[in-house]
Amino acid sequence: MTDNLAVRGLVATEPRHLTTEGGIPITSFRLVITRRRFNRKTSSWEDGESNWFTVSAFRRLAVSAAECVAKGDPVVVSGRLSIREWMGEKRGVTAEIEADAIGHDLAWGRSMFSRTVMEVSLEGGRPEGASRPSKGIPVDSPGVGP
Repeated sequence: MTDNLAVRGLVATEPRHLTTEGGIPITSFRLVITRRRFNRKTSSWEDGESNWFTVSAFRRLAVSAAECVAKGDPVVVSGRLSIREWMGEKRGVTAEIEADAIGHDLAWGRSMFSRTVMEVSLEGGRPEGASRPSKGIPVDSPGVGP
């Protein structure tokens, strides 16, 4: 099953960043969404059920997520949902989101935007380094774009 969705939750693990042998950056983290309910009897908020997702980002989004997202951050994630069954010593189901957008949830705090710019070599026209905030012209290259 694959569907597009947008969810709000908390980053539950430190984002893990790696680069494949083919040079594609990947960042992943666990996202938890816990429903909060007001208990009229106790006049207090209580945690309800929690839903857990593994979020994966690729290419430029992966680099930005690794630099900007940390454990405990409230975020909004948009992407494609996949439900996967797995078997090992036990059997279970995992919900995964392949993110096409990740941002801080501004209902809980402030965030500053900084445009991502890739440096370009005059010789090959390929990006020389990781994205970094600076003044310049954004460059889209195969394998680097969103």
